[in-house]
Amino acid sequence: MPTRREILQHSAALAAAAATGAAAHAQTTPTPAWDAGEVVHLLPTVSADRILIKASFRTPLTSAPTLAAGDKTVSGLRTDSAGETWSFDLDGLKPDTAHKLALTGGGKALCAPWEIKTFPAPDAAPQKLRLLVFTCAGGHDALTPINGITRFLEMSSRRKLLERGLSFRPDAVIANGDHVYWDIGASRASKRLGLSPEGLAYAGRFDSKLPVMGTKNEAFLKKAAGPQITPLYGALCRSTPVFFLQDDHDYFDNDEADDKAITFPPNHWMLDLARSTQHMYFPEFLPDANRPSGLPGASAADRPTGVSESFGTLRYGKLAELMLYDVRRSATLAGPSAVFVDPDVEDWLVSRMKATDTAHVVHVPSNPPGWSAGKWGEWYPDIAEGGKLTLDKPKPYWQSGWLKQHDRLLSAASAMKGRIPLVLSGDLHATAEGRIRKSGAASFEANPVHVVLSGTLGTGDGGWPSAFRGAGAQVSRVLEMDETLAPVEENGFSIVDFTPDEITIRFFKWKPRRDPVEAIDRLEPFRTTVLKRPA
Repeated sequence: MPTRREILQHSAALAAAAATGAAAHAQTTPTPAWDAGEVVHLLPTVSADRILIKASFRTPLTSAPTLAAGDKTVSGLRTDSAGETWSFDLDGLKPDTAHKLALTGGGKALCAPWEIKTFPAPDAAPQKLRLLVFTCAGGHDALTPINGITRFLEMSSRRKLLERGLSFRPDAVIANGDHVYWDIGASRASKRLGLSPEGLAYAGRFDSKLPVMGTKNEAFLKKAAGPQITPLYGALCRSTPVFFLQDDHDYFDNDEADDKAITFPPNHWMLDLARSTQHMYFPEFLPDANRPSGLPGASAADRPTGVSESFGTLRYGKLAELMLYDVRRSATLAGPSAVFVDPDVEDWLVSRMKATDTAHVVHVPSNPPGWSAGKWGEWYPDIAEGGKLTLDKPKPYWQSGWLKQHDRLLSAASAMKGRIPLVLSGDLHATAEGRIRKSGAASFEANPVHVVLSGTLGTGDGGWPSAFRGAGAQVSRVLEMDETLAPVEENGFSIVDFTPDEITIRFFKWKPRRDPVEAIDRLEPFRTTVLKRPA
């Protein structure tokens, strides 16, 4: 774990941004260093009346620490065996209010106080919302380059990209999947990740016959997952709510299928690893009055009351509702009736698109509509041959029901009256944008569905689709789509602004070796898109 000196250095002032152009919206004055004390990392999420925090500490705590907000105090819940990781759950808070938090243990402060603001009440009418959105932030510095080809962007550069994104002072962060890359299953990527010589030397070998927590597997998980999360975030997001969605690599495998193995839906040990990683390091999704409490992975007895592990809501008054959903956990292999998300989840998504209590309703799935890399676990049947996508050959083990569900969801999005159908996606290592007009016989011409790949924080040379698969992401041959920004294989993120009448998306990119590291502090958008609500 990082030392206190390292944490304090990382928590120092965000770089001053240029005072012109888009960067004028970024933070332009240094922020005093915050004393992290015993804290290694803090990741909070909020709703209108609740705060949930995951934290880790430099040394194990032998008794439960406490978190106070005004006159409310809660004891921490230990989330590991040693007392290094803890969860804090504050409920019954006032909406749209900056709450000063204090973390204590053993009769002393564990870090300096800090503030975080709850979201507006569901019936409030905020006029703006800003989000920082990215995907694929994972990557372990123990997995060094292979013949000069990096497996991941180094942690220091990833952290600078995160700092630059946070300098625009977003109201929340969406980290969409692949926080951990340590494949140990059947995928071919496992030989250069968790089952590589470096991976085995660093974390050891996982024993799938044992539970994760309370066995030698717990030490394995802390070595494999912890260094991909805690050094990146540290306490940078202590005052910015985060929404972490999981995807295939968070289950310690890649989405692949052949005659020897099919990697999803996750088996028992994959699910145990994913749940344990989330339990220790980043918050689950808080309850929402309009999201059923019995969806898959929700309301588990061994988790904070009512939280959801795979399906979440970012509700910001009457302005916006973003629906986040993991397509891996409840996927089925039932041919024409197969689904990526459970039918109850689909019902929830459709019901929220039909509701009229927010100006914007946005999809945030872990797997993107619009583009394909020829992978097995995609919405589409395309395969890659000679650097191009084709439908001429069947994709082994691909399920036709997945595309049927895709068409149902996009049809419901297009049918929304007076709203922009928008999907902000994860998984694919790229930044891209387009408008889907048709999918097979399903037409969205009356209100095309806008699709966005938000940018990737952690991808290295060997992780881009063109490098790993021999073909970059391309528009699926199933679709009629206006590709307004072809996939850009560079690291980056997006800033998404909501007002009652429009959504503005600013795209940022940076490429190692071409661009100096110092340029990250001054990054400005290379593209800006303004989407206006239809009449």
